[in-house]
Amino acid sequence: MQGHGADYKDLVVFLAAAGVIVPLVNRLKISPVLGFLAAGVVLGPSGLARFSDTLPWLSYFTISDPVQLAQLSELGVAFLLFMIGLELSWERLRAMRRLVFGLGLMQVVVCTLVLAGLFVLLGQSLVSAAVLGMGLALSSTAVVMPVLAESGRLKGTVGRSTFAILLAQDLSVAPILITVSVMAAVAQAGGSLDPAVLGRSLFTLVPAAIGLGLLVLMGRVVLRPMFRSVAQARKSAQGGELFVAASLLVVVVAGLAAQASGLSMSIGALVAGVLLAETEFRREVEVSIEPFKGLLLGVFFVGVGLGLDLGAVAANPVLLFGLALAITVVKTGVIFGLARLWGLGARPALETALVLAPAGEFAFVVFATGMVEGIAPPALTSTVALSATLSIFSIPLLALLGQRLSREKAPALPTTPEGAAPPEQADGAVIIVGFGRVGRLIGELLKEHDQAFIALDTDAAAVAAGRRDGFDVFYGDAGRAEMLAHCGVLSTRALIVTMDAPTKVDEVVTTARALRDDLIIIARARDDQHAARLYALGVTDAVPETTEASLQLAENTLVDLGVPMGLVLASIHEKRDQFRRTFQAAIPAGGRSRTTRALRMPQMGTGNHNS
Repeated sequence: MQGHGADYKDLVVFLAAAGVIVPLVNRLKISPVLGFLAAGVVLGPSGLARFSDTLPWLSYFTISDPVQLAQLSELGVAFLLFMIGLELSWERLRAMRRLVFGLGLMQVVVCTLVLAGLFVLLGQSLVSAAVLGMGLALSSTAVVMPVLAESGRLKGTVGRSTFAILLAQDLSVAPILITVSVMAAVAQAGGSLDPAVLGRSLFTLVPAAIGLGLLVLMGRVVLRPMFRSVAQARKSAQGGELFVAASLLVVVVAGLAAQASGLSMSIGALVAGVLLAETEFRREVEVSIEPFKGLLLGVFFVGVGLGLDLGAVAANPVLLFGLALAITVVKTGVIFGLARLWGLGARPALETALVLAPAGEFAFVVFATGMVEGIAPPALTSTVALSATLSIFSIPLLALLGQRLSREKAPALPTTPEGAAPPEQADGAVIIVGFGRVGRLIGELLKEHDQAFIALDTDAAAVAAGRRDGFDVFYGDAGRAEMLAHCGVLSTRALIVTMDAPTKVDEVVTTARALRDDLIIIARARDDQHAARLYALGVTDAVPETTEASLQLAENTLVDLGVPMGLVLASIHEKRDQFRRTFQAAIPAGGRSRTTRALRMPQMGTGNHNS
């Protein structure tokens, strides 16, 4: 291909492949990760592209320049870490410190020693064996985390322990690379360590520490005001686009700042995510960048597939598959033992070990550094790197195996290790949509009766005020299914819609009812006509402002006139039931079935009208 169009040919091929792969693997109930990995192999230089010389038309449907997708794939990993950071907070990280700096760092050290010892037994020098051991000790964050997310395993014991180990591994990358440089200097000096060389190597950690500190400081100062201004601009036609742009900007700038400091781009994105997790805009950011993260991660997985040399695999399959199996078995045994030592149950420990046993993407960075420094033998290192790639392909299958083994028998005792972070929000928490005067009052009463809740509002000022008062309030549009899903609508006990805009109330009710038929939905209505419309849309209970105000006035009047309170409450309840029957009678015939099904649970809704 010639001309400017050729510059984008590989990107177009990837997008076309993604459009075919995602629907296909969803229909076949296969992990999209496997689909993208397979696409990389088929479309890459070792796949169909190798036949493009004899069949030139194949060049239009294959990826000929993997380097073109490399930067996009790195950005995809950064987005993944950013999304993980959004699920954390400094408090949760502190709660996980025993897992991260205990189990995680111990996994890196022990796996490095065991694997390096095996390479020494195979005849490698101590230095080259150490480089190979350090590289293989790391696992693939970019593959493991999406695989666990797809199966809903991230928020459990396995997800927490796996993430803690992966975070420790990511933090270990910079020290490992510095260690490789120091070992190279020692090898060049004939085995003696020059203190000046060691000092220069350790000094390279200073920019990383300074950069990380500045990133945290600037994030705390800049992020909340920036997103608050974007939220205020959302009232205009360009507000939604500005929110997406701001989210993308944060990921890219944080990643580039970390890179400039000598850290990986993914670490910078993770820090930015953790900082944003402390703000009220976290939920909206999650929804805004979710599509970008999935697409860019697809680029990364395709890139891994492109790196698999099928010719080399076919030339020596026994050695390569045997080495990949050996790496997986050794790491499984080590990680399982350490996880049990740190308090995990047998089955969660086994599942954690299986998903972390294959090699990771940072192994190639360590191997490349070792070869550049001249302490990693190129032939053996290339062979090990190819086996590492094969092991990465096995992660989705190993994750499935671990899940099935874990489901055989549920452990009788809790398996959450000491020091693991508690869940951020208990399942079943009530969701309040709108946190103005009405929503705040409902929240205060729920809190008074120990009922967990989270609240959503599109007014940044109301959200900020609620958070200052200690309420769990987030900025976000509840009319979007993605937002409700992120807030846990699939497990919540009830959804309370308190906004005073009838059309927006209708939108939220329609969206929520489409997600769950059995969800209790209690909505504020403008008047009787609006209440009838809400019942037609499927609410469990509608509370019209005009009717309730009239009933309250009547109640106060009768009590002040000396009518006994019991008789007053009975008549008020009877009148309220009459109104409800009137509203339900106004529902069109086609809209009654679902509403009637919801209304058959008065004990679960507001049948006693205490809310």
